Amino acid sequence: MPDKIRLGIIGASPTVGWAHRAHLPAVPESAEFELTAACTTRMETATESARQYGAKMAFDDYHKMLEHPDIDAVAVVLRVPAHYEITKDAINAGKHIFTEWPLGRTTGEARELAALAREKGVRTIVGLQSRAAPAVMHMKELVESGYVGEILSCSLRQLGSGVLTRDSGRTWQREVELGANTLTISAGHAIDALRFVVGDFARVSAKITTQVPQWHETDTDVMVDVTSPDNILVNGMLENGAIASVHVASIPWAGNGLTMEIFGRNGTLKATSAGSTNVGSVKLEGAQGSNDLKEIEIPARHTYVSEEMPKGPPFNVGQMYDQFGKGIRGDEGNYPDFDTAVELHELIDALRLSSDEGREVDVSTN
Repeated sequence: MPDKIRLGIIGASPTVGWAHRAHLPAVPESAEFELTAACTTRMETATESARQYGAKMAFDDYHKMLEHPDIDAVAVVLRVPAHYEITKDAINAGKHIFTEWPLGRTTGEARELAALAREKGVRTIVGLQSRAAPAVMHMKELVESGYVGEILSCSLRQLGSGVLTRDSGRTWQREVELGANTLTISAGHAIDALRFVVGDFARVSAKITTQVPQWHETDTDVMVDVTSPDNILVNGMLENGAIASVHVASIPWAGNGLTMEIFGRNGTLKATSAGSTNVGSVKLEGAQGSNDLKEIEIPARHTYVSEEMPKGPPFNVGQMYDQFGKGIRGDEGNYPDFDTAVELHELIDALRLSSDEGREVDVSTN
């Protein structure tokens, strides 16, 4: 293994998308990785991305990039429907792999990819960036050290401003079958942050709805039907006996971000963000034996990246690259791998089942 792990990013658009917002700015500041190759479907954009971010090579065919001996690891940063095939090809090529969340369109795809990665012996990480947010990591640490004592209840509320008008390049997410929607992405990230901090669900009761059944497609001036959900309500019980409530929604106007609260016998913890725990700045407050919340300082030990790491979306992604790089080199890192992704896919399936059948679902058997 060279001094830095040689990474190729598939979906490395220099102007739009999650790679542009997070991965491409994060990797050049990484102590573990170098950006060796940028790959898009057009050589023009791949070359421009490589120029902007200092990659040595550009590709317009990801198969050729996977064949190159100077690529140790790849990141798949594309629309969800493309994750399965490209991730599978990367694993079969023997590359360590970072695939964004959701891992696949379906739980079946996710299970297959996780099993294949184990078979081939490659390291994997999935883009559940809340687990790399310093405030969320410290919140988990405080819970485990007994700050709140026995957890009695917890709640999560994340209301994001929806977009009711979109151009045709962005309306593909309206189709629930394609796997990228408020349930899988917004709720998936938020619920994963909650279970990371307080533990897994034992039983869930959910209501999943599409409150806005049409979007206006601006460039075609037509109304398009929407099957993807935009409101998710969950009541449940955790394995530790605490009760939990969740409301995640993409609403039309003035969404007010995230609030996550943990209530215990000895104290309370509260995390807030104007956006979300996976990409936004998070404020942590706590109270012990008092009703007065006070801001809690986040220890420096939860920050792995350098001061030069850009704030915002690149920050938590950079944190994940640090942990992933150490994992590739043989350290036991606490980062979400493909097996973690399968667990979250299965939980989301349980939420769907509960909503569809109008009953409580035992997560351990569904």
